[in-house]
Amino acid sequence: MNEAGLRIDDESAATTGQVGPANASRARTITAGGALFGKLKALGIDYVFANSGTDFPPIVEGLIEARDGGIDLPTAVTVPHEHVAVGMAHGYYHVSGRIQSVMLHTNVGLSNGATGIINAACDRVPMFVMSGRTPVMESDRFGARTVPIGWGQEMYDQAALVREACKWDYELRFPEQLPDLFDRGWAIANSTPTGPVYMSLPREVLCQQCPPDGLDRPSRMAPATAAPARQALSDAARLIAGARNPLIIAQRGAGSQEAFDALDGLVREWAIPLSHYWANMIAIPMSSPMYIGWNPDSFLREADVVLVINSLAPWWPDRAAPGPDTRVIHLGPDPLFARSTPVRNFRSDITLVGETAPTILGLVDELKGYPRDTAALSERRTRIAERADADRADVIRNAEMGCGGPMSKEWVSLCLGRAIRSLDGRKVSVFHELGCPLPPLFLDQHQSYFQEPHSGGLGWGFPAAMGAQLADRDRLVFATMGDGSYMFANPTACHQVAEALELPVVTLVLNNQEWGAVRDSVEGLYSSGLAVKSNDVPLTSLRPSPDFAKTAEASRAYAETVTEGEELPAALDRAIRVATEEKTQVLLNIAIARTGPH
Repeated sequence: MNEAGLRIDDESAATTGQVGPANASRARTITAGGALFGKLKALGIDYVFANSGTDFPPIVEGLIEARDGGIDLPTAVTVPHEHVAVGMAHGYYHVSGRIQSVMLHTNVGLSNGATGIINAACDRVPMFVMSGRTPVMESDRFGARTVPIGWGQEMYDQAALVREACKWDYELRFPEQLPDLFDRGWAIANSTPTGPVYMSLPREVLCQQCPPDGLDRPSRMAPATAAPARQALSDAARLIAGARNPLIIAQRGAGSQEAFDALDGLVREWAIPLSHYWANMIAIPMSSPMYIGWNPDSFLREADVVLVINSLAPWWPDRAAPGPDTRVIHLGPDPLFARSTPVRNFRSDITLVGETAPTILGLVDELKGYPRDTAALSERRTRIAERADADRADVIRNAEMGCGGPMSKEWVSLCLGRAIRSLDGRKVSVFHELGCPLPPLFLDQHQSYFQEPHSGGLGWGFPAAMGAQLADRDRLVFATMGDGSYMFANPTACHQVAEALELPVVTLVLNNQEWGAVRDSVEGLYSSGLAVKSNDVPLTSLRPSPDFAKTAEASRAYAETVTEGEELPAALDRAIRVATEEKTQVLLNIAIARTGPH
């Protein structure tokens, strides 16, 4: 063993199948299947979320070799479904801000993980995705095909399964490529706009020996980080400072705690209403007097300047849109969504390209040089705050009307928000997937809310919440989802991993025994149609509902079924106590009212 802890000499013969003089040339090498883990650790990756298969023998053997050789490795986590593995990497990044890795099983595992990769691409979450590739050789080479699936899993273009959702893909051809290719993949994933990258790993290559050079070093390739043109930033500040009725619409948060605080200060100081329209994250505290709720329509029609912060679809064009003389500013890592969305034609008079947090901070700095009409801003601030207060009162009133049995989603959300506020500033994150709607939560913390990506790949919420809990074990994490979303999450796999890793996530299943989102979509499009009047809407029923509490209890979770709204606050208190004091995962199966005329 050398000073770097790499195994040398004839011990590699067991892996390569070679003995004698040929082995002497392999001194100071390590099996590629283990070498890649050491390189991932050098790149700052903490976890590799993996579901193994028949392509993994050199991975497993190499991991033992690297571990026994004293090489610093990321933690390999066995996740018995690929969609869960990708979702955990997604949620881990949301809280930690650090890219993680996923390793899947050939083409079939990659296909299971593809929905999660699409979600990551939509959310611009960087991750290093890998999957094995079935051996190319049928015989006469170490690592060649051994069982029939070696033929059955062969594809003409395996990477095509995820190419459109990845910023870069490649197939490892030779083990000595490994350090440079991993540097490149890591740098591209972390470049503006961030996103997943993919590498396929042929088994024969993983069985070969890899030189140690570069395996223990950080990337030699720095990510490319974009920043807005100074003139564009100045022009945007001038428009905002001179606006009579400005509006901000933010969907994907502020990007950092500093930018979250700065944006809150900006909207207060300049009396600018901000809407979290269909938000994935919140950008300012929901208690801010300038926070105007979920629906920006009335403010949008009045606005003369609109600042759109990292928003895929900032308004519903057929319902409300800016006037012809309104000036629109788009800000974000890819403000025109050129990489991901073929058709997106929201007007952009000024386009600010850059990572969200530093671009917001730059805009705030630019505005410091402009004079303010104190009297006009005071009048506007009062007017906006009154409208915001009225909206909050409506949200609370509507939620409290749903406190019966079965209860409404809004009531569950209101109760959860109240429970969170009673925790006196504890770090809390709510992962929402067709579960507790944002308006009644009234959350105030940066990173307190994450909604499912707009790509809509179901089953995201529970795994993402688990990844977030793994990233910050002191955080209280809730996963709120509909019954359909819970089933899509592969809940048996989720609960098994949560128990194995001791992740005390609190899962709320809002169970209406139907695809409520499908029904709502039908009724939204056909507002006077037959579905609105029907008690039996085809392709929406999920009856009879499974006993989800038993699914969770199979992995020793604390579980309750709650049917009456008045029982929910106490049930939430019990759930929080179990999660925080006993450090045990929790599931509440909550009966909510079905939509429609019944």
